[in-house]
Amino acid sequence: MKYDAIVVGAGHAGVEAALALARLGNQTLIVTLSKNSVSHMACNPNVGGTGKGHLVREVDALGGQMGLNADSSLLQIKMLNKNKGAAVQSLRGQTDKEVYHENMLRTLLSEKNLTLLEGECEDILVEDGKVAGAVINGENIFSEVVVLCTGVYLSSRTITGEEIHEAGPYGFENAKKLSAALVAKGLPLRRFKTGTPARVYANSIDYSVMEREDGDFDINCFSFLTKGKLLEQVPCYLTYTNETTHKIIRDNIDRAPLYNGTIHGVGPRYCPSIEDKIMRFADKERHQIFIEPEVKDGELMYVQGMSSSMPKDVQEKMYRSVKGLENVRFARYAYAIEYDCIDPLALTPALEVKMIKNLFSAGQFNGSSGYEEAAAQGIMAGINAARRLKNLPPVVLGRDEAYIGVLIDDLVTKGTNEPYRMMTARAEYRLSLRQDNADKRLTPLGREIGLVSDERWQSFLERNGKKEAIAEAFKIKVPLKSVEALFAEKGETASAGMSIEELLKRSFISAKDILPFLPEDLRDEDLAEECAVDVKYGGYLVKEAAHREEMRKMEEKKIPEGINYLSMPNLRIEARQKLDKIRPLTLGQASRISGVSPADIAVLITYLVKGNR
Repeated sequence: MKYDAIVVGAGHAGVEAALALARLGNQTLIVTLSKNSVSHMACNPNVGGTGKGHLVREVDALGGQMGLNADSSLLQIKMLNKNKGAAVQSLRGQTDKEVYHENMLRTLLSEKNLTLLEGECEDILVEDGKVAGAVINGENIFSEVVVLCTGVYLSSRTITGEEIHEAGPYGFENAKKLSAALVAKGLPLRRFKTGTPARVYANSIDYSVMEREDGDFDINCFSFLTKGKLLEQVPCYLTYTNETTHKIIRDNIDRAPLYNGTIHGVGPRYCPSIEDKIMRFADKERHQIFIEPEVKDGELMYVQGMSSSMPKDVQEKMYRSVKGLENVRFARYAYAIEYDCIDPLALTPALEVKMIKNLFSAGQFNGSSGYEEAAAQGIMAGINAARRLKNLPPVVLGRDEAYIGVLIDDLVTKGTNEPYRMMTARAEYRLSLRQDNADKRLTPLGREIGLVSDERWQSFLERNGKKEAIAEAFKIKVPLKSVEALFAEKGETASAGMSIEELLKRSFISAKDILPFLPEDLRDEDLAEECAVDVKYGGYLVKEAAHREEMRKMEEKKIPEGINYLSMPNLRIEARQKLDKIRPLTLGQASRISGVSPADIAVLITYLVKGNR
């Protein structure tokens, strides 16, 4: 049996990789241990978050599926950091996890060129250093490219106190043989850990003593194709841990697998378990706990903020010490999960394994955490695997082009010693990499690649055309009387002859304020807000563009593939070793390697100049 491509795993990375390959015309096989685990939300039932919302928008702009699928299952949507600048605002949506899974499974099954197979990938077939296929359920299945998207399933085990099960998340079967096969081929694997809170019965919670958290009804959804706002939403609730909770945890810390040596994997710094929070932040009197629905009108709730691997009896005590959870009943206890993943320094910026040609990888297998980071890598791995099949150069997004570029560059250039999480602070060009302009940045590229449909392209042209018209209309001069009236409301003094653009440069003027001055057919508050951001950030965007241009010159300076760093004179030993291990493609990438100093880059530049002479 032969396919053009095989994708191993059908989580959030695998589905994007497989859909990209299939939609680009390749006969693709996607293999999963169980079709019930397709796009399963084993951890939290939501999409987006700080920095993560940017990734969802970018995947959508390229022609991916996550944004559309999230919108089809939304229970609530919020704009995080709404009171801060637009650069750090991110969408976060609460989803119906069952609907999300069902809709994605339906999408896979209806996709032309895509075959879904239940089974276990046991090995990768390699001939002369190049992928030849995979061993699935004991059978050799041949293909020209393979994409590994194994998530947290490789030799995984779940841990709740003294209870340890050789299993994947949520009780699904794990992958037992692939880890050893990959190690035998020389791939550098390591052990990471993540966790999830308990699921509790909705009717055992006292919501009356909690703070109700409603969504935002006036914002757009994730996908640029989704029309209208989410007008029917389900509330979430906020409560807090207390000193009693903390004492229960401290008194039982010797039974915590994270502290007694049972867990060996490295956990995520930015999403720690509740016992880790209590021990690391001993000065904090309380921690936020969000009660969120798993499905619409469902019987189970998710206790966000209380992931744990504590024994069940300790979990019962500490959960029931929280206000509103005094009588809570458990449907599923919290657990930690350990799993194997690759050292991402073994990957190229195209997400190809350096030592095995045509073997790509994405998602948590690459050392990241989160559904959004997985989907972002998945679509790029799928795109580059498809381009390899057509002998086309890979698509590598720069740090100045997308959060996806930041994510992948961080992983393959800097590496990670813990599950990597995307945050807005990681993006040095975040003023121009906003979630509102993701389509302007990436949809033309998606169209060029072949993933953007005619419908999406037409929608983009209409939206972009209207934004350009609004930006042009900002030159309109506003009558003095109107300006005076507006400024009087704000307690400010107006001057004559001001344009809409000049008004927007005043910090106290919003896009909503200037809507009445626009031509009637351009009074779109959402698009006007996006255009207004470019005006308000104008000076900063110019500075950012200048810095970006300087860095682009570094990115354009290619490094010869076979360069011998180990014998390079005047280069420090650490720099030689790091450069030889990572094999950067450009001077820009080399400059971001940990342990490579500006002085080392100067030596490298001199060496390259002499070589060219």
